[in-house]
Amino acid sequence: MGNTEKLLNQIMDLKFTSKSLQRQARKCEKEEKAEKLKVKKAIEKGNMDGARIYAENSIRKRTEQMNYLRLASRLDAVVARLDTQAKMTTINKSMANIVKSLESSLATGNLQKMSETMDSFEKQFVNMEVQAEFMESAMAGSTSLSTPEGEVNSLMQQVADDYGLEVSVGLPQPAAHAVPTKQQEKVDEDDLSRRLAELKARGSQHAGVQGSVCLGFCHSGEALSVDLSESTSGSLIELRPLR
Repeated sequence: MGNTEKLLNQIMDLKFTSKSLQRQARKCEKEEKAEKLKVKKAIEKGNMDGARIYAENSIRKRTEQMNYLRLASRLDAVVARLDTQAKMTTINKSMANIVKSLESSLATGNLQKMSETMDSFEKQFVNMEVQAEFMESAMAGSTSLSTPEGEVNSLMQQVADDYGLEVSVGLPQPAAHAVPTKQQEKVDEDDLSRRLAELKARGSQHAGVQGSVCLGFCHSGEALSVDLSESTSGSLIELRPLR
């Protein structure tokens, strides 16, 4: 069996392996969908611990699927290179026959020996690339046993949203009593304005009254006071921080 036939057999074996990896990827995809359905059923029953376990299984199956697809893709790339090499080998043989017919006129150099040397070099180079591809695929296939918490919560929320389910146990929810900062500031300003209006009305009724009245607290936590002092036009109201 010649080198070309061996190379063609290797190409067929690699193609078969790639097809097997693609089948495994499709199987993992089906199992991932099945685990998602289990997440949905567990959420409906209120079993959040079980839903979390099923979500972890679904993410793990999705990771396995991507690893299988990635390895199959790299094998396809190797097959394409080897196929090109096989075709080039056939071309080289044809060129070798042409070289033999020209040996009589090219006595100054042995081109056939040079071509064989180049073919051997290219073959070894391809073998090194194939080994590197398999090593990268093996390293990419190693997955972590722990599943990120964020991915689990995200998948559970996605399944709940897809089926219109309410999820409140086990997932972080915003506090219902929390008031936005801008809204709280607006409430404080309205309260201060109301107190100031009351003091103005009180000052107009009691002209000549002097003193300092605590109005409230500003946003920085500093207490504010109102000084009431008599003036020719009535009561002068001055708003200043308490020291």
